[in-house]
Amino acid sequence: MKAVIITALLLMLTYSHAIERGRDYMRDKICQEFNHLGKDKFHSLAIIMNSRKYTNSTFEEVKSIAVEIVALAEKCCVEGADPECYTTESLALSAKSCDPNNPFPKHPGTAACCREEGLERKLCLAALKHPPKEFHTYVEPSNEELCGAFRKDPQDFADRFLYEFSIDHSHTPLPLLIASTTTYLSIVGTCCTHAQPTVCFLKEKLERKSLMMLTDLSNKACSRYSVFGKEKTKLSYFITYTQKSPNASVEDILSLAEDASEVLAKCCDSLEEDCVQKEVSNHTAKTCNKLSTQDKRINNCCQDNSGSLQKYVCIYSLPWDKNTDSSNVARPTPECLCNVDCRQREIYNYIHHFAQTFTYAPEALLVALYDDSLTVANSCCGTEDPAACFAGKKPPTKLFDLLSKGNEMCGAYTTHNFLDFKKRFKVKWLIHAPVMTAWPRTNCENMICVFWSGEDSGAARKNFL
Repeated sequence: MKAVIITALLLMLTYSHAIERGRDYMRDKICQEFNHLGKDKFHSLAIIMNSRKYTNSTFEEVKSIAVEIVALAEKCCVEGADPECYTTESLALSAKSCDPNNPFPKHPGTAACCREEGLERKLCLAALKHPPKEFHTYVEPSNEELCGAFRKDPQDFADRFLYEFSIDHSHTPLPLLIASTTTYLSIVGTCCTHAQPTVCFLKEKLERKSLMMLTDLSNKACSRYSVFGKEKTKLSYFITYTQKSPNASVEDILSLAEDASEVLAKCCDSLEEDCVQKEVSNHTAKTCNKLSTQDKRINNCCQDNSGSLQKYVCIYSLPWDKNTDSSNVARPTPECLCNVDCRQREIYNYIHHFAQTFTYAPEALLVALYDDSLTVANSCCGTEDPAACFAGKKPPTKLFDLLSKGNEMCGAYTTHNFLDFKKRFKVKWLIHAPVMTAWPRTNCENMICVFWSGEDSGAARKNFL
């Protein structure tokens, strides 16, 4: 496993190192690992990495580029190969990528890269990638179908699985993705030759459950981090924790939000084998330490003796809590908003109040309120009279109304089954019933999907507003 991860690191970093250390460094390192791993493992890794990179590609497109990469290594990494082989063949592969009729994954940025030459072209092509998929499309076949495909052609089965699973988990940290896919293929190979395949699959999949859970959760979290960036990720976790535990102090919630964003910053692109497992365990311990005494539901999760991952999943899966009876909050003051040292804290206190009050409101509305506060601060703090500028700004009453309506609708959607929810809203908003019943289904249940789709915060807010 460690050897595979080392190779992945080399494949990702070699191009940038080549600028600093020359083409021989690129050739020598890749050849070293190709010869160490062997053709088959190197081929599997090429499938995984190009599936993650080109999530909108077809299996045939990914397979074609993986075959070319392996063929290049196979030709140029043997003993006695021409020293110029790697340079010649990699340039030829770049040229082939620029052919409009090439069989490789398609990317709209390819044409711009192809206007470059030599190493610059290779670096440009290497940097291209597709945005993550909005929804998973891989559906696991039945045990009988799995074994049928496996027995028919084990290599084709493995390649197709690696492709389909990797494009669905393009943001799962690479070591975790490799561990998850390797384990699954091992299960199939073992159980499809077992005397009792059904019993074997049940036992093995139960043992893989925690690993699969971590694979899915890390993919969702790292997708969010990729779209939001570190600061907006912190805000997202701040809102989430406040809505799940509205009685917790703003200090504890902010501390956990900062820690969660740090975990993703550290692990999403890490090649450390157990980074996610270790950091999730530490974060869960901090969550239990800070929130258990303030929240019965979280305390119940923290009493689970199955392990830190199960505790985290329990907390992560908690529905929004009921809102608290909080008093009216004053808008952030000009003095603090124009002070770099306290601006962010002032706005977070402001958002904390609304997240406590509207625990069922879609996260995007609270993000919009944060952006509105920041926009006002940025526009007024550079004026001659900031206080007068702030006084002339109207409160975002439309946004407050949407928070209230969103809270009401999503609260009803959360606490009632869908048919009952639909009946209630037909009575209350008869004319707009079709719109009202579709709105929560899109924006309460799947609100994070808007952000994971790759839209910026402005486009995401339009979907809600």
